[in-house]
Amino acid sequence: MTVDELEWFVVLAETEHMTQAATQLNISQPTLSRGLARLERQVGAPLFDRVNRRLRLNVYGRVLLEHTRRSLGELDAAGERIRSLRDPEHGSVRLAFLHSVATWLAPELIRGFRIEAPGVQFSLTQAASYELLAHVREGQADIAITGPRPDVEDLGWHPLHREQLCLVVPRDHPAASLDQVDLAAAANEPFIVLGREFGLRQLTEDLFAHAGIAPDIAFESAEIATMEGLVAAGLGVAVVPTPRLDRAEPNAVYIPLTDAAAHRELGLVWHEEVARSPLTERFMGFVFSDRWRRAPAS
Repeated sequence: MTVDELEWFVVLAETEHMTQAATQLNISQPTLSRGLARLERQVGAPLFDRVNRRLRLNVYGRVLLEHTRRSLGELDAAGERIRSLRDPEHGSVRLAFLHSVATWLAPELIRGFRIEAPGVQFSLTQAASYELLAHVREGQADIAITGPRPDVEDLGWHPLHREQLCLVVPRDHPAASLDQVDLAAAANEPFIVLGREFGLRQLTEDLFAHAGIAPDIAFESAEIATMEGLVAAGLGVAVVPTPRLDRAEPNAVYIPLTDAAAHRELGLVWHEEVARSPLTERFMGFVFSDRWRRAPAS
């Protein structure tokens, strides 16, 4: 099997549509179909179920997709290591990060490193915490900024920042004038939360348990900004990290929680068992040394 065929397979697995995948890859549909047939012969199993003339990735395909993504990531990393060795002042670092750090922490790290290495490029990906861990483990990202700390043995961790968690309420809420609040005081409020797959949701669930709350979940969202907007509209309250001034919802009030565990730790994660390029190692060393905190303001 060739690298091209493996790349074709990934696109086909993501689209599950022969015509769409061929268009995206800029190849003919018969060429893609023959490539898939060769791949299935080589692995000795069908990779898709054909249902009403549509493709559905099956259990064999999911296994191959997992390993193919990791293998292609390793090839990309090998090429990047070679480029870094040939020219250590240039090259690219594949950095993934949470949406909630896209306007401050990620840009600060990148800006600080580019002062020392102006020729370095970054390939950036924003995603939820569970997606970031998959990107790192499958070789789609070299490193990621996420939180809380993942409980996974094959991922390394370096703490970067601790965020205070707040109860966010509408401006006309009775608690809006408080300087701080215990989560138990909101036991009877409707809550707006992230989906269960998100790291912040797990932290919130732990806080509910410690406070003895069986929360009334009014809405589930996929973004913190949407949660804050729903709170501002008077549809409930939420637990979120203390926002930066440029990100705060103007029609909501953020009240620091007094609960001992009311914080979210952000950090850098990487795959312990995957070799990293010299350039990625250089960037990680820059982050670990805290030189990014001392970089001059722009």
